[in-house]
Amino acid sequence: MIIFWFKEAFKSISRAKSSFFLTLISLTLAVILIEASITALKLSEIFQKKIKSNINVSLFIKDPFNENNIKDYKSELSSKNYVKSVKYVSKDEAAKSFMRETGEDFREILDYNPLPASFIVKLNTDVVSKDSLNSVINNLSSLKWVDEVVFKDSFVYRLLSYLEAGKNYLFIATAILILIAVYLVYSTIKLITNNRMKELETMKLVGAKLSTIKMPIILNGLMTGLLASIISIAVYYFISIQVDQYYLVNKFITANKYFYVVTLLIIGPVLSFLVTVYSLRKLTLKI
Repeated sequence: MIIFWFKEAFKSISRAKSSFFLTLISLTLAVILIEASITALKLSEIFQKKIKSNINVSLFIKDPFNENNIKDYKSELSSKNYVKSVKYVSKDEAAKSFMRETGEDFREILDYNPLPASFIVKLNTDVVSKDSLNSVINNLSSLKWVDEVVFKDSFVYRLLSYLEAGKNYLFIATAILILIAVYLVYSTIKLITNNRMKELETMKLVGAKLSTIKMPIILNGLMTGLLASIISIAVYYFISIQVDQYYLVNKFITANKYFYVVTLLIIGPVLSFLVTVYSLRKLTLKI
């Protein structure tokens, strides 16, 4: 019986080549759209983490202070679960940085260094949100040896809100693209099934079982889905070569190549199977 199903599935391809190619094109586009949507969401998350990982908080140390205490201060900061890394900037390093950035030497006017020593703290990306940042800054400000906490909050808050809004729009766009892809495949398979309705009715009249009628169509869909996946993998490799100049995108695609191959191989047959079964749900033995 299984051999018969496969024979009928291949026969249906040879009998209706135009319909087969139409389904193949629809499925390939659907698989590529779904994978492109997943990639866009993944890249959005990576981009957010990249930006969040570069957010710094500067902690100015109260004067006077003992240089011997710096190690203790640094250990205290490093022990906090929201701190990713800590860098100490001495008064001399602060002076050199000031002169390098401004081109002015305050030592020509002042006989002392007015710039404070500080710590540059990088935060874990998990805490970089508006609510958690307020809590972190308040916690850092409460340290006895901290004179001032400097943080460009307005810029960061605005940036975070844009990132969050962008991610929400991507989710909506992904959902719409997936719905379009599914509808595209469903419409094509439904059209093909309707065109074969006379043939299916004849099979009913000669006493064919429902499984005998449906299974060749489902197998046809699975084979078409698998072929669509293989074509999508070829497209994926072509795109990966083209984006070689874009470091972040290329790095992501290269690091996840096995994930892409596996998901592409799964999406095509699974999507085709589900849509085909749904399209055939009203097909019964009633004449």
